[in-house]
Amino acid sequence: MSSVKISSESPFEDIIGFSRAVRVGNLIVISGTAPVQPNGLTAFKDDVYGQTKYCFQIIEKTLKKAGSTLKDIVRTRIMLVKISTWKEAAQAHGEIFKDIKPACTFMEISRFINEEWLVEIETDGIIAIPN
Repeated sequence: MSSVKISSESPFEDIIGFSRAVRVGNLIVISGTAPVQPNGLTAFKDDVYGQTKYCFQIIEKTLKKAGSTLKDIVRTRIMLVKISTWKEAAQAHGEIFKDIKPACTFMEISRFINEEWLVEIETDGIIAIPN
């Protein structure tokens, strides 16, 4: 089974050598998604809620490129530099996934590549194949 690599506007893709997402069959795995604007600047500096929503906007665009939607997400991983900010990230997550309810993990990490990033998100999805 071949894979399809999906790019985004991240300036880090070529530097690091990664794809925003990889689709194999009906499985789609989305890389750690940080609040990076196309110009490389951080979106919503000092705002966990805003950064979380922005990350999900990037993820949603990526899913569309893969022929998918947020409804296909079965797992999310929310990484935060301060676990005490989980409620802000959870609010953004809940607004998007309250009816979808994927498996979800919140975790604290020591830092990201850019110290302005407060959150980074990974997702896994299974694209529904019509009968």
